[in-house]
Amino acid sequence: MSSPKIYTRTGDDGTTGLFYGGRVPKNSALPNAYGSVDEAQAFLGIARAGCAQNDELGPELNEVLLGIGRDLYVLMAELATAPENHSKLEDGMSRVTAEMAEALETQIDDYKSRFEAPSQFVVPGEDPLSASLDVARTVIRRAERCSIEAAAEGSHVLVYLNRLSDLVWTLARWVETTTMIASDSSTD
Repeated sequence: MSSPKIYTRTGDDGTTGLFYGGRVPKNSALPNAYGSVDEAQAFLGIARAGCAQNDELGPELNEVLLGIGRDLYVLMAELATAPENHSKLEDGMSRVTAEMAEALETQIDDYKSRFEAPSQFVVPGEDPLSASLDVARTVIRRAERCSIEAAAEGSHVLVYLNRLSDLVWTLARWVETTTMIASDSSTD
């Protein structure tokens, strides 16, 4: 039994298929937006991989990042849908909801309560895990910029991405603070 081929050749002409049908040039607003979100998701995956190196924070952070990764599939489905097919989208399955963005606010508040916020600009790189989160945050910001043109009116995509970058910044600072405290206590 042969497995299906990975390549389809349908994109050889510079177009790509959309969710619920239709084709657009690969460099148009929708593929630029969901492609940037896909890249952000991959960078969050690098951060998830780094969780295995942190026994204290890793398991909890892994769960948070896994949930975000699942949300980003919903977000990409919405961005990969032509406007004429938006009526086919399902809340929370292929369309971002206000509740999804609000859930990020709750997480931001929770993690922010666990550390003292820096009083100056942060230079990334205190440790590999927080640095990987900072890279993911910058890619999320770019995805947000790319999504401005692509998101439908009334969509929660931009709000979600804006909150997500705030959450990832907060998670990076939480990791740094907790890692520094653990490191300081181990040198006592």
